[in-house]
Amino acid sequence: MTDQTRKFEQFRTLHQRRSSFVIPNPWDAGSARLLTSLGFEALATTSAGYAFSKGKRDSLSALGRAEMLDNAAGIVAATHLPVSADLGDGFGADPETCAETIRSAADVGLVGGSIEDATGNPEAPVYEFSQAVVRVRAAAEAARERPFVLTARAENHLYGRDDLDETIRRLQAFEEAGADVLYAPGLPDLDAIRSVCASVSRPVNVVMGLKGPVYSVAELEEAGVRRISVGGSMARAALGALMRAAREVKENGTFTYAAEALPGGEIAALMTDSALDSRT
Repeated sequence: MTDQTRKFEQFRTLHQRRSSFVIPNPWDAGSARLLTSLGFEALATTSAGYAFSKGKRDSLSALGRAEMLDNAAGIVAATHLPVSADLGDGFGADPETCAETIRSAADVGLVGGSIEDATGNPEAPVYEFSQAVVRVRAAAEAARERPFVLTARAENHLYGRDDLDETIRRLQAFEEAGADVLYAPGLPDLDAIRSVCASVSRPVNVVMGLKGPVYSVAELEEAGVRRISVGGSMARAALGALMRAAREVKENGTFTYAAEALPGGEIAALMTDSALDSRT
Protein backbone atom coordinates (compact mmCIF):
# COMPACT_ATOMS: atom_id res chain seq x y z
CA MET A 1 0.00 0.00 0.00
CA THR A 2 1.43 3.39 -0.99
CA ASP A 3 1.47 6.30 1.42
CA GLN A 4 -1.18 8.06 -0.64
CA THR A 5 -3.43 5.01 -0.65
CA ARG A 6 -3.01 4.71 3.12
CA LYS A 7 -4.06 8.33 3.57
CA PHE A 8 -7.02 7.82 1.24
CA GLU A 9 -8.21 4.80 3.22
CA GLN A 10 -7.75 6.74 6.45
CA PHE A 11 -9.70 9.70 5.07
CA ARG A 12 -12.51 7.54 3.70
CA THR A 13 -12.82 5.72 7.03
CA LEU A 14 -13.26 9.03 8.87
CA HIS A 15 -16.39 9.64 6.81
CA GLN A 16 -17.77 6.20 7.61
CA ARG A 17 -17.77 6.68 11.39
CA ARG A 18 -20.97 7.54 13.22
CA SER A 19 -19.28 10.44 15.00
CA SER A 20 -18.37 13.81 13.46
CA PHE A 21 -14.82 14.92 12.85
CA VAL A 22 -13.36 18.40 12.39
CA ILE A 23 -11.16 19.07 9.36
CA PRO A 24 -9.47 22.46 9.90
CA ASN A 25 -8.14 24.52 7.01
CA PRO A 26 -4.48 25.55 6.98
CA TRP A 27 -3.39 28.05 4.36
CA ASP A 28 0.29 27.13 4.10
CA ALA A 29 2.82 24.54 5.24
CA GLY A 30 3.51 26.30 8.54
CA SER A 31 -0.12 26.49 9.61
CA ALA A 32 -0.49 22.85 8.52
CA ARG A 33 2.29 21.82 10.90
CA LEU A 34 0.70 23.72 13.79
CA LEU A 35 -2.70 22.12 13.20
CA THR A 36 -1.14 18.67 12.80
CA SER A 37 0.52 19.05 16.20
CA LEU A 38 -2.88 19.44 17.88
CA GLY A 39 -4.09 15.97 16.95
CA PHE A 40 -6.58 16.65 14.17
CA GLU A 41 -7.24 13.64 11.92
CA ALA A 42 -7.23 15.36 8.51
CA LEU A 43 -6.67 18.78 6.96
CA ALA A 44 -8.21 20.73 4.09
CA THR A 45 -6.85 23.66 2.14
CA THR A 46 -8.64 27.01 1.96
CA SER A 47 -8.77 29.16 -1.14
CA ALA A 48 -9.55 32.22 1.00
CA GLY A 49 -6.65 31.69 3.38
CA TYR A 50 -4.25 31.11 0.51
CA ALA A 51 -5.53 34.15 -1.38
CA PHE A 52 -5.08 36.42 1.64
CA SER A 53 -1.53 35.16 2.16
CA LYS A 54 -0.74 36.22 -1.41
CA GLY A 55 -2.43 39.61 -1.17
CA LYS A 56 -5.31 38.52 -3.40
CA ARG A 57 -9.07 38.39 -3.15
CA ASP A 58 -10.74 35.01 -2.76
CA SER A 59 -12.33 34.78 -6.19
CA LEU A 60 -12.49 32.22 -8.96
CA SER A 61 -10.89 34.67 -11.39
CA ALA A 62 -7.97 35.55 -9.12
CA LEU A 63 -6.75 32.05 -8.30
CA GLY A 64 -5.28 29.70 -10.88
CA ARG A 65 -5.14 25.91 -10.75
CA ALA A 66 -1.35 25.67 -10.84
CA GLU A 67 -0.80 28.01 -7.90
CA MET A 68 -3.57 26.42 -5.84
CA LEU A 69 -2.19 22.94 -6.38
CA ASP A 70 1.33 24.14 -5.63
CA ASN A 71 0.07 25.50 -2.31
CA ALA A 72 -1.74 22.22 -1.64
CA ALA A 73 1.41 20.23 -2.42
CA GLY A 74 3.28 22.24 0.21
CA ILE A 75 0.61 21.41 2.77
CA VAL A 76 0.67 17.71 1.82
CA ALA A 77 4.44 17.67 2.31
CA ALA A 78 4.16 19.34 5.73
CA THR A 79 1.90 16.75 7.37
CA HIS A 80 1.38 13.00 7.68
CA LEU A 81 -2.39 13.58 7.69
CA PRO A 82 -4.76 13.11 4.74
CA VAL A 83 -5.29 16.43 2.93
CA SER A 84 -8.35 17.47 0.94
CA ALA A 85 -8.41 20.59 -1.22
CA ASP A 86 -10.70 23.45 -2.04
CA LEU A 87 -10.68 23.16 -5.84
CA GLY A 88 -13.15 25.97 -6.50
CA ASP A 89 -15.25 25.44 -9.59
CA GLY A 90 -12.75 22.94 -10.96
CA PHE A 91 -10.96 25.82 -12.70
CA GLY A 92 -13.18 25.69 -15.74
CA ALA A 93 -16.78 25.41 -16.87
CA ASP A 94 -16.53 22.27 -18.98
CA PRO A 95 -16.73 18.82 -17.38
CA GLU A 96 -13.39 17.62 -18.73
CA THR A 97 -11.59 20.52 -17.05
CA CYS A 98 -13.15 19.46 -13.75
CA ALA A 99 -11.99 15.90 -14.36
CA GLU A 100 -8.47 17.03 -15.18
CA THR A 101 -8.40 19.12 -12.00
CA ILE A 102 -9.20 16.00 -9.96
CA ARG A 103 -6.42 14.04 -11.68
CA SER A 104 -3.95 16.88 -11.13
CA ALA A 105 -4.97 17.15 -7.47
CA ALA A 106 -4.32 13.46 -6.92
CA ASP A 107 -0.95 13.82 -8.67
CA VAL A 108 0.28 16.24 -5.97
CA GLY A 109 -0.71 13.86 -3.17
CA LEU A 110 -4.18 15.10 -2.28
CA VAL A 111 -6.66 12.39 -1.32
CA GLY A 112 -9.77 14.54 -1.54
CA GLY A 113 -11.15 17.75 -2.96
CA SER A 114 -14.30 19.73 -3.62
CA ILE A 115 -15.93 20.96 -6.81
CA GLU A 116 -18.53 23.71 -6.47
CA ASP A 117 -21.35 24.85 -8.73
CA ALA A 118 -20.48 28.56 -8.50
CA THR A 119 -19.55 30.20 -11.79
CA GLY A 120 -17.69 33.36 -10.77
CA ASN A 121 -20.15 35.33 -12.91
CA PRO A 122 -22.12 37.85 -10.79
CA GLU A 123 -25.00 37.86 -13.28
CA ALA A 124 -25.37 34.06 -13.19
CA PRO A 125 -23.50 33.01 -10.04
CA VAL A 126 -24.51 29.32 -10.03
CA TYR A 127 -24.34 26.84 -12.90
CA GLU A 128 -27.62 25.72 -14.41
CA PHE A 129 -28.79 22.47 -12.81
CA SER A 130 -28.00 20.01 -15.59
CA GLN A 131 -24.56 21.48 -16.26
CA ALA A 132 -23.76 21.41 -12.55
CA VAL A 133 -24.62 17.71 -12.41
CA VAL A 134 -22.60 16.84 -15.52
CA ARG A 135 -19.57 18.58 -14.06
CA VAL A 136 -19.81 16.61 -10.82
CA ARG A 137 -20.26 13.36 -12.75
CA ALA A 138 -17.07 13.99 -14.74
CA ALA A 139 -15.18 14.81 -11.56
CA ALA A 140 -16.53 11.66 -9.86
CA GLU A 141 -15.44 9.48 -12.76
CA ALA A 142 -11.94 10.94 -12.53
CA ALA A 143 -11.93 10.44 -8.75
CA ARG A 144 -12.73 6.73 -9.21
CA GLU A 145 -9.48 6.38 -11.17
CA ARG A 146 -7.44 7.55 -8.17
CA PRO A 147 -7.43 7.23 -4.38
CA PHE A 148 -9.64 10.30 -4.03
CA VAL A 149 -12.72 11.38 -2.03
CA LEU A 150 -14.83 13.82 -4.05
CA THR A 151 -16.91 16.49 -2.33
CA ALA A 152 -19.62 18.26 -4.36
CA ARG A 153 -20.74 21.72 -3.23
CA ALA A 154 -24.06 23.47 -3.83
CA GLU A 155 -23.42 27.20 -3.48
CA ASN A 156 -26.96 28.62 -3.62
CA HIS A 157 -26.97 30.03 -0.11
CA LEU A 158 -23.73 31.97 -0.63
CA TYR A 159 -25.27 33.87 -3.54
CA GLY A 160 -28.62 34.97 -2.18
CA ARG A 161 -30.52 31.97 -3.50
CA ASP A 162 -32.01 30.84 -0.22
CA ASP A 163 -34.07 28.01 -1.65
CA LEU A 164 -33.42 24.99 0.55
CA ASP A 165 -35.46 22.68 -1.68
CA GLU A 166 -33.28 23.58 -4.67
CA THR A 167 -30.12 23.10 -2.64
CA ILE A 168 -31.30 19.64 -1.57
CA ARG A 169 -32.29 18.82 -5.15
CA ARG A 170 -28.77 19.63 -6.29
CA LEU A 171 -27.11 17.67 -3.51
CA GLN A 172 -29.27 14.63 -4.24
CA ALA A 173 -28.33 14.87 -7.92
CA PHE A 174 -24.65 15.24 -7.03
CA GLU A 175 -24.92 12.13 -4.87
CA GLU A 176 -26.46 10.21 -7.75
CA ALA A 177 -23.69 11.51 -10.01
CA GLY A 178 -21.07 9.89 -7.78
CA ALA A 179 -19.95 12.45 -5.19
CA ASP A 180 -18.65 10.89 -1.97
CA VAL A 181 -19.38 13.87 0.30
CA LEU A 182 -22.01 16.61 -0.01
CA TYR A 183 -21.63 20.21 1.07
CA ALA A 184 -23.88 23.29 1.02
CA PRO A 185 -22.06 26.24 2.61
CA GLY A 186 -24.09 29.05 4.14
CA LEU A 187 -27.08 27.07 5.38
CA PRO A 188 -29.11 29.42 7.59
CA ASP A 189 -29.71 27.37 10.72
CA LEU A 190 -29.58 23.99 12.41
CA ASP A 191 -32.99 22.99 11.07
CA ALA A 192 -31.75 23.49 7.51
CA ILE A 193 -28.61 21.50 8.27
CA ARG A 194 -30.73 18.71 9.74
CA SER A 195 -32.95 18.72 6.63
CA VAL A 196 -29.97 18.43 4.31
CA CYS A 197 -28.47 15.55 6.27
CA ALA A 198 -31.80 13.69 6.31
CA SER A 199 -32.28 14.14 2.55
CA VAL A 200 -29.10 12.39 1.37
CA SER A 201 -27.33 9.15 2.21
CA ARG A 202 -23.72 10.29 1.70
CA PRO A 203 -21.75 12.12 4.42
CA VAL A 204 -22.43 15.85 4.74
CA ASN A 205 -19.79 18.53 5.37
CA VAL A 206 -20.82 21.73 7.15
CA VAL A 207 -18.59 24.80 7.48
CA MET A 208 -18.47 26.84 10.67
CA GLY A 209 -17.23 30.43 10.86
CA LEU A 210 -18.14 31.38 7.29
CA LYS A 211 -21.51 33.09 7.75
CA GLY A 212 -24.59 32.78 9.94
CA PRO A 213 -24.79 31.16 13.38
CA VAL A 214 -22.18 28.76 14.73
CA TYR A 215 -22.91 25.49 16.48
CA SER A 216 -20.87 23.08 18.57
CA VAL A 217 -19.49 19.80 17.29
CA ALA A 218 -22.02 18.01 19.49
CA GLU A 219 -24.94 19.97 18.03
CA LEU A 220 -23.82 19.34 14.46
CA GLU A 221 -23.25 15.66 15.13
CA GLU A 222 -26.77 15.36 16.54
CA ALA A 223 -28.09 16.99 13.36
CA GLY A 224 -26.39 14.31 11.24
CA VAL A 225 -23.26 16.15 10.10
CA ARG A 226 -20.28 13.89 9.50
CA ARG A 227 -17.52 16.41 8.69
CA ILE A 228 -17.00 19.97 9.95
CA SER A 229 -14.65 22.40 8.23
CA VAL A 230 -13.78 26.01 9.07
CA GLY A 231 -12.97 27.44 5.62
CA GLY A 232 -10.94 30.63 5.78
CA SER A 233 -12.07 31.51 9.31
CA MET A 234 -8.83 30.42 11.01
CA ALA A 235 -6.82 32.43 8.49
CA ARG A 236 -9.07 35.42 9.20
CA ALA A 237 -8.60 34.86 12.93
CA ALA A 238 -4.83 34.97 12.43
CA LEU A 239 -5.12 38.16 10.40
CA GLY A 240 -7.38 39.59 13.11
CA ALA A 241 -4.66 38.94 15.70
CA LEU A 242 -2.11 40.63 13.43
CA MET A 243 -4.30 43.71 13.03
CA ARG A 244 -4.97 43.97 16.76
CA ALA A 245 -1.25 43.76 17.50
CA ALA A 246 -0.38 46.30 14.81
CA ARG A 247 -3.08 48.73 15.96
CA GLU A 248 -1.81 48.50 19.53
CA VAL A 249 1.69 49.47 18.40
CA LYS A 250 0.51 52.19 16.02
CA GLU A 251 -2.15 53.74 18.26
CA ASN A 252 -0.81 53.12 21.77
CA GLY A 253 2.91 52.66 21.30
CA THR A 254 2.78 49.50 23.42
CA PHE A 255 3.66 45.87 22.76
CA THR A 256 1.54 43.86 25.19
CA TYR A 257 0.30 41.66 22.33
CA ALA A 258 3.61 39.76 22.52
CA ALA A 259 2.49 38.10 25.77
CA GLU A 260 -0.06 36.05 23.81
CA ALA A 261 2.26 35.21 20.91
CA LEU A 262 3.43 31.63 20.46
CA PRO A 263 7.01 31.24 21.74
CA GLY A 264 9.58 31.10 18.97
CA GLY A 265 11.04 27.90 20.34
CA GLU A 266 7.67 26.17 20.28
CA ILE A 267 7.13 27.17 16.68
CA ALA A 268 10.66 26.16 15.67
CA ALA A 269 10.17 22.71 17.20
CA LEU A 270 7.15 22.15 14.95
CA MET A 271 8.92 23.29 11.79
CA THR A 272 11.34 20.35 11.62
CA ASP A 273 11.01 17.07 9.79
CA SER A 274 11.67 15.21 13.04
CA ALA A 275 8.60 16.82 14.59
CA LEU A 276 6.53 15.62 11.65
CA ASP A 277 8.06 12.14 11.69
CA SER A 278 7.35 11.71 15.40
CA ARG A 279 3.60 11.88 14.70
CA THR A 280 3.46 9.42 11.81
